[in-house]
Amino acid sequence: MFIIDDILMAPFNGVIFLAEKLNEVILKETSDEGTIKERLMALQLKLDMDEIDEEEYDKREDELLKLLEKIREEQQSS
Repeated sequence: MFIIDDILMAPFNGVIFLAEKLNEVILKETSDEGTIKERLMALQLKLDMDEIDEEEYDKREDELLKLLEKIREEQQSS
């Protein structure tokens, strides 16, 4: 009986596993100061190469700087 349950639940367990791993990656990407700095540099490069305009750059830079500030506040409170 348990073998049948395991077989039937295997796809769901795989989806749950993938969701947990994706969540870990997203948390790392949004809570790592170095990653945010890399994204800021990449954004600057896109602006320099005229891939994005000044308005788009300012919008995305503000988002990244707010995220960086939030990360630093969390590190100080820990």
